[in-house]
Amino acid sequence: MQSNMISYKDAGVDIEKADMLVEKIKQRVKTTYGKRVRGGVGGFACLYEVGNGKLLAAGTDGVGTKLKIAQKLGKHNTIGIDLVAMCINDVICTGATPLFFMDYVATGKLDVGVTESIIEGVIDGCLQSDAALIGGETAEMPGMYANGEYDLAGFAVGEVMEDDIIDGSKISAGDTIIALPSAGIHSNGYSLVNKLIDPTENELYETCLTPTRIYWSIIRDLMTENRSLIKGMAHITGGGITNIARINKDFNYNIKTLPTDIPEVFATLQERSNLDMKEIYRTFNMGMGFVIITDKPAELEAHLNAKQEKFWNIGIVEAGETNNHGQVF
Repeated sequence: MQSNMISYKDAGVDIEKADMLVEKIKQRVKTTYGKRVRGGVGGFACLYEVGNGKLLAAGTDGVGTKLKIAQKLGKHNTIGIDLVAMCINDVICTGATPLFFMDYVATGKLDVGVTESIIEGVIDGCLQSDAALIGGETAEMPGMYANGEYDLAGFAVGEVMEDDIIDGSKISAGDTIIALPSAGIHSNGYSLVNKLIDPTENELYETCLTPTRIYWSIIRDLMTENRSLIKGMAHITGGGITNIARINKDFNYNIKTLPTDIPEVFATLQERSNLDMKEIYRTFNMGMGFVIITDKPAELEAHLNAKQEKFWNIGIVEAGETNNHGQVF
């Protein structure tokens, strides 16, 4: 066990600085908006009106330094699933149905076999998301990336009707917070993961490469069968459980019960980093990859049980002070 605490910031990632950047640019970014922009910087996905009561929901993301593990192990056929998941899971938080996906692969020297494996994963992720892979870009940039290195970016678009938008605006104090399990670390916190794992620990690296879960199928069925059970949704990524507050920052989110039956890798990371509970839950998803807010917990739980979907009732929504910015814990 590490004798000293090693945080995400120690690993080179400053969440507060990233949040500060968003706040600094937000007003200038809004000068580019026209009347059709309904939701921009700060949410899980952006919303844009296209007419006849329909909106497009769009999101973009990457996989981060999880790529280093794929490159170390020479295993590239699952990292594309992560790429799709990071974008699609954000888009569906608006209540949107995925439409299509596009990818961007940048590398120093194109390796056809590696790139083909990456795209196999992207196709798998798109099939899980009911999204068409309609295009992409592959860029060779000698001198920018070392041999064997590459970077990925993804772009997802969905659609939602005006009356079907799920934006957290209907949340009330007393609502219940339901968490769905992650498949593992997913695609955040890997700058710290890479500092905590020894280069010889291949089995642990394999565990860390487990692809990000795509939540579309369970959310699709829920929205189709009983959309009214959902008042808000959160994809738990960078910032960990604090992402819940992004649903509606006018409330506090009191986490009363944290799951204990989660992937063992989190216990290893917590022991080696020596992080306290608050910091570890701000860095990793800690076994909870997606959150649903509901005012009908019994009905939602019955639905999830019928789908044989694991879940945890982790807390309640509480009234917050004006401009409280949504506190969690």
